[in-house]
Amino acid sequence: MPQEYLVGVDVGTCGSKGVLTDLSGRVLSYKFVEHGVDSPKPGWYEQDADEVWWGDLRRITRALIADAHVDPQEVAAVGLSALCPDVLPVDDAGRPLRKAILYSDTRAAEEAKRMTRELGEVRIFEACGNRLSVQSAGPKVLWLRDHEPRLFEVTQTIHSASSYLVYRLTGETVFDYGTASSFHPLFNIHDLQWDEGICRDLRLPTRILPSTCWATKLVGVVTSQASKDTGLAEGTPVIAGTVDGFAEDVSVGVVEKGQACLVYGTTMAVFVKSGQPGCHPNVISSPGPIPGSYLTGAYMNTSGALTRWFRDNFAQIERESERILGISAYQLLSDEVAEIPPGSLGLVVLPYFAGEGYPILDDDARGLVIGLTLSHTRNHVYKALLEGVAYGLRHNLETMEGAGTFVGRIVSIGGGTRSRVWTQIVSDVTGRDQELAASPYGAPYGDAYLAGYGTGLFRDLRPLQEEWVRTTGKIQHDPQRKRIYDRYYEVYRNLYPCVAQSMHALASLSRQA
Repeated sequence: MPQEYLVGVDVGTCGSKGVLTDLSGRVLSYKFVEHGVDSPKPGWYEQDADEVWWGDLRRITRALIADAHVDPQEVAAVGLSALCPDVLPVDDAGRPLRKAILYSDTRAAEEAKRMTRELGEVRIFEACGNRLSVQSAGPKVLWLRDHEPRLFEVTQTIHSASSYLVYRLTGETVFDYGTASSFHPLFNIHDLQWDEGICRDLRLPTRILPSTCWATKLVGVVTSQASKDTGLAEGTPVIAGTVDGFAEDVSVGVVEKGQACLVYGTTMAVFVKSGQPGCHPNVISSPGPIPGSYLTGAYMNTSGALTRWFRDNFAQIERESERILGISAYQLLSDEVAEIPPGSLGLVVLPYFAGEGYPILDDDARGLVIGLTLSHTRNHVYKALLEGVAYGLRHNLETMEGAGTFVGRIVSIGGGTRSRVWTQIVSDVTGRDQELAASPYGAPYGDAYLAGYGTGLFRDLRPLQEEWVRTTGKIQHDPQRKRIYDRYYEVYRNLYPCVAQSMHALASLSRQA
């Protein structure tokens, strides 16, 4: 039977999605399922790997095959991506010993500080090419060892989400280089190997860390049991898979040096294709999903999460309208602020409502709205939130270019791109045009192509550029609005150094409440 189809599945923080495509990139079926995140303590974020990750994969693959009306034997390969990095210990039978500790979990803050004291910032940076943060996976592994020692003693392997899904499908344990590089400081980005010296000095056994490879490597095939669980045919090839954001890059055709993918998601992330590790303390450096590729990037802790917070707390009318009329509350909010002039009549927002990622890497940063007067309305605040995210993106782009990364063509994707108001704000603030990706599918679409690439169905990236990837339009920046935003951006940049100490004090007080 000819194998004419590809399956891509991405398991995210709040939901999972998958596609079944033909070899020309046409999507025959799509499935999305929503799930939650457990938070047993403030700052702790966990998920049940079997119930959420594996459960979502099972539901999605069965739905994809049924909805597309294809024979499972016709699926040529499977590609996976997922939220990253996560720390999931499993026993010698491959069973999870606890719920997975997610990338956003901040419980290992003290371990991150201890690692930095013991190893030194220079040694850490020289090895992993990144600055250690509380969201790095290495400190979480150390936390597991020190706070749950009995569990750690029987840990056979540490998984992240994508590697656990690959394991459940194939029985093989492997990290792609992108996932491994997020376990800093344990992985050497230059040698593409676990750093034996650092692991030894931290007293962490390398035996619990999986073997590593490029994301497109064929690592196994669907087992008999996994076939029964997922509806995929036994023997279907499975590649190593990768980080969700990296699969997003592939989905919009970021394959040439200087091309960038901007993701408007729960967080805002931007990754730029480069030819070598960026290695700057205020940017992310990582091997990419394509063999020999590297990515330089950054993420902000809040983007869509910020607009969701506003919707849930201050947009009851819009939410009710969405329920009755079926019009998105986000779209209604965007329409309501469209005519507010740049700068929101003198408001500036620091969007650090969940701490901040790059370029400041400050988990104790806090949100700030400054400039309020009695003339301001709820709508002014909402637009200022959108502008604050755009200021943060500009800060990151400038940092990346200051580190020597060329940022050229930008292709944007994600739920936020449905707001023409927001995308226009981003272009006007940054002074950069954006192309909007035609495919709404994102990471799983990239996963499907990577699966075809890894199994030899595509010899290079030309089919991706010529057949798979399309854009729907271009958002051009307005030079006049850019000049206005320049003045507001100057205020934005000056604010954080002035209020950081007060933010940290408030963060400390909130933990004592």
